[in-house]
Amino acid sequence: MAKKIVAFVCIHNSCRSQMAEGWAKLLGSDVLEVYSAGTEEYPGPKAMAIEVMEDAGVDMSLHTSKLLSDIPKELDILVTMGCGVECPFVPTQHREDWGLEDPSGGPKSGFEETRDIIKEKVLELIKRVKDGKL
Repeated sequence: MAKKIVAFVCIHNSCRSQMAEGWAKLLGSDVLEVYSAGTEEYPGPKAMAIEVMEDAGVDMSLHTSKLLSDIPKELDILVTMGCGVECPFVPTQHREDWGLEDPSGGPKSGFEETRDIIKEKVLELIKRVKDGKL
């Protein structure tokens, strides 16, 4: 089975989409080629996002914030995080929105909750790909 090209997209590519990229690379590298990006420039992943992912065993220390122009132009799967912004047109075979609240500015527990929700959603996505549903 050829790997599916997936991108996780939100506004700044600093928290939710970075977490999704981290989980997908760790858990789905056998079936997914993984990217994340934002629609606006941002200095980099949020420290708390990196910290809670490290707590769960996912190293995001080398992650950088990227723009849509930095990732492949054609995707198999595009997942938006629920940022309340319409992404520019990106050619893709499948698109879905996960409707996640941004934990930025909140307590660590909010980042942990978001991390755990994203892990479950990534596992579901991987299962759908393996089952041939995506």
